[in-house]
Amino acid sequence: MLFLEDAQQRTMQARVTAVRDDAVALDRTVFYATGGGQPHDTGLLRFDGREAAVTDVRKDGEDLWHTLDGPVPPIGTEVVGELDWDRRHRLMRTHTALHILCGVIWNEWGTSVTGGNMEPLSARMDFEFDPLPEGFAARITELVNAEIAASRPIEVSFLDRADAVADEDLIRTKVNLIPESVTRIRVVDIVGLDKQADGGTHVPNTSEVGTFAVTKTESKGKGNKRVRIQLS
Repeated sequence: MLFLEDAQQRTMQARVTAVRDDAVALDRTVFYATGGGQPHDTGLLRFDGREAAVTDVRKDGEDLWHTLDGPVPPIGTEVVGELDWDRRHRLMRTHTALHILCGVIWNEWGTSVTGGNMEPLSARMDFEFDPLPEGFAARITELVNAEIAASRPIEVSFLDRADAVADEDLIRTKVNLIPESVTRIRVVDIVGLDKQADGGTHVPNTSEVGTFAVTKTESKGKGNKRVRIQLS
C-alpha cells in the first residue's frame, strides 16, 4: 500500500497476483481502498497496449481488490496504474480538513468525534455535543480557516504499538482498540494542532485544503450532533 508512505505518488508499476471475476489484486498499489470513512480511489490500469478503468478498490484479508471496467489481466501480468489525481487530491484536502476540524473542536471544547464520512470536497462528522454551543458554526468556521491559513505541515510516521498506546496525544483516537495484530501504528500529525492514528491520505500542508465552510448542523440524538462541511 504505497499511499501509506507517500500520498503524493500518482503512478506505479505492479504485477497481478490474483484474479476474481472483474477484479485483480496486485503486489503493490497507489490506489486507496475504501475504509476509515474515506472512499476508494479511481483511475486506470494499463497493460499489453490495453487499459481498464479502476472503478472500486476494497480490502479483503491481505489483498486490495481493484474492480475493473474493461479487460482483466491474468495473473503475472505487469501493469502500470495511474490515479485519477484530481479525485484523490480532493479527498486528501477533505480528509485533512476533517482532522483540522477534530483538532479545533478538541482544543476548544474537549469533545471527541464519534463518526464521519467524506466525499471529494464535502463531508460529515458527528461529535459528542449536547447541545451544540451557541454560535458553534461560525466559531469553528473561523478557527478551521485560521488553521488552514497557518500553513501547518502534516507529517506521517509509524510507531511501535506500545509507544502509540502510551502517547498521551493519541489517547482520544483509541489506539488500544486497533487489533493487536497491528504492531505498527501509522500516525498523522498536523504539527501543533492534531495528532491521530490514521490510515488515510492527506495533503502535506494545511494551506492546500482550501476554504472551509459549515453547510448544516443536525441533532442525531442525545449527545450526538452532526456537522456537514464543504470545501472550495
